[in-house]
Amino acid sequence: MTETTAPMAQPEPVAFPQDRTCPYHPPTAYDPLRAHRPLARVTLFDGRPAWLVTGHAAARALLSDPRLSSDRTRPGFPLTTPRIAAARNRKVALLGADDPEHHAQRRMMVPNFTLRRAAELRPAIQRIVDERLDAMIGQGPPAELVNAFALPVPSMVICSLLGVPYGDHEFFEEQSRRLLRGPEPADTLHAREQLEAYLGDLIDGKAKSTEPGDAILDDLVHQRLREGTLDRAEVVSLAVILLVAGHETTANMISLGTYTLLRQPERLAELRADPALLPAAVEELMRLLSIADGLLRTALEDIEVDGTTIRAGDGVVFATSVINRDESVYAEPDTLDWHRPARHHVGFGFGIHQCLGQNLARAEMEIALGTLFERLPGLRLAARPKDIPFKPGDTIQGMLELPVTW
Repeated sequence: MTETTAPMAQPEPVAFPQDRTCPYHPPTAYDPLRAHRPLARVTLFDGRPAWLVTGHAAARALLSDPRLSSDRTRPGFPLTTPRIAAARNRKVALLGADDPEHHAQRRMMVPNFTLRRAAELRPAIQRIVDERLDAMIGQGPPAELVNAFALPVPSMVICSLLGVPYGDHEFFEEQSRRLLRGPEPADTLHAREQLEAYLGDLIDGKAKSTEPGDAILDDLVHQRLREGTLDRAEVVSLAVILLVAGHETTANMISLGTYTLLRQPERLAELRADPALLPAAVEELMRLLSIADGLLRTALEDIEVDGTTIRAGDGVVFATSVINRDESVYAEPDTLDWHRPARHHVGFGFGIHQCLGQNLARAEMEIALGTLFERLPGLRLAARPKDIPFKPGDTIQGMLELPVTW
């Protein structure tokens, strides 16, 4: 496993994670790490050291390496926030499972998230996007785009796909927010308990139904649960990760993608003039924005990387915002340029844990961004950029609010 750059002396460790100073650029404190690839040392919130992967080739190799574990209950797992530390003993389905358990879980879910399935869902996604824009436009400018559009679109999509009543969206969106952002560790634990209780009741109700629906949870309950492939706790755990990940990540991409394009009007004008560029634009935005900045693993064995040894038990963190701006892979990596080949970014992760819902996410982003800018050609920010709040560095990146007018 090698990089094109020669080994360099390790820079002084920096704290990880840190807040961005611009919502679509990595924290400036990571600049020394960008200059030192493929590995650097960082210090976590509790003072523990960890390896930070900064090189693109090393990242893709390591994310595919079975000697790295995603199970946060293992000793040495990098706990990057007090929230994660407080919940370290709570197993997480899919994202926090290793093979063969992970493979069994993922195999059950894959048919619901294929490219073909995403294509079948496009008309339904378009209807949801149109309805949300109709409501937002009907209320007249200005609007707060996160809550009026960016959040409800993926929430409605994942509710339909899972079989969760969208009428409960305020409850599960609030619990998702607390799960991912706290602010206190107790908030995270309580939010997970609330989600598990809610979804457990929903699953119990579906189990009693004699006429199951065709949503994912109905399938899990009436096939996997009844045949014993999964127990109730496993179905609940899968439901939690699918519900939370299914709307939080895409909502952040829609809001932050909109902000980024509004801040770069020449790029936006090009996109409006040629909507066929949308798929490439979405891919480039995934690379540039890198909203899931900090994938976590721990080493099960010693691993040699470009002359440096990651020891068994060491924590390993993947800084996707740094990896996706590797100059050896992307010319002028800080520039938004959808004419470059960007498909091999790690914005969706890589290896066995590469985002299960990436095909659905791409469809949602293409339809949401394309329709938004088509229907509102005069869309612009309704506040100074410096006054618009965005999320801190210890969670999924995105906009807390996005005031717009047209």
